[in-house]
Amino acid sequence: MTVAQGQVAVERDNAVMVITIDRPAVRNAIDYDTAQALSAAFDELDASPSLSAAVITGSNGMFSAGMDLKAFAAGGRLPRSERGFAGIVWKPPRTPLIAAVEGFAVGGGFEIVLACDLVVAARDAVFGLPEVQRGQCASGGGLLRLPRRIPYHRAMELILTGERLGAEAAEHLGLVTRLAPPGGALAEARRLAERIAANGPLAVAASKRVVVESQDWSSTEAFDRQEAIVDPVRSSADAREGALAFSEKRAPIWRGE
Repeated sequence: MTVAQGQVAVERDNAVMVITIDRPAVRNAIDYDTAQALSAAFDELDASPSLSAAVITGSNGMFSAGMDLKAFAAGGRLPRSERGFAGIVWKPPRTPLIAAVEGFAVGGGFEIVLACDLVVAARDAVFGLPEVQRGQCASGGGLLRLPRRIPYHRAMELILTGERLGAEAAEHLGLVTRLAPPGGALAEARRLAERIAANGPLAVAASKRVVVESQDWSSTEAFDRQEAIVDPVRSSADAREGALAFSEKRAPIWRGE
């Protein structure tokens, strides 16, 4: 089922949501209405226990050129919500999110990618933070997240020069999870999302939460804080079902309980 929300299309396919930025006339640049629609889609994603994974992509062979500067210059509001730029960069969804990148993901488009958990890119895709070339800073998460995703000096070079990074080089640096042939990023991202969704939903959600939140935990508190998150999963009906299904050599039937 696909539902249009202004300039964003939202599709539910079993336990996977696919969110498509659909503004091809402006290379899927983000204006205020698009940011609000994306934010609403992520709210829906997090509020739906039947959804275990999601994919975000762009229409017409282009991920996103970032902020719609023409719309903003014409008096438009900043393209953000309470979740930040594009309805994501300050507060990404709790549900695992995969970026499926075709064409360009530059500026704010790259910052959307950096807010995702996994990245599938076509081999001819291109990433970049060109803000300094325009006298601006990549303040939508680019400065904060890129040095945590790839080696520090390589991140600094990309940030301070504004140069572009090809998908194969990004994969070599560990920024891209999987490469796909041109035109194949969404299909590959769907397959990856389906593999995630086949697992216990409580375990998937808790695992992502620990990985994300533990970045600022001290070593003395890390295991205690992790235990508070994973112990309810360990004692869940899904955990018992997983063990039973393993012993009976069958696929588990998850209930999210």
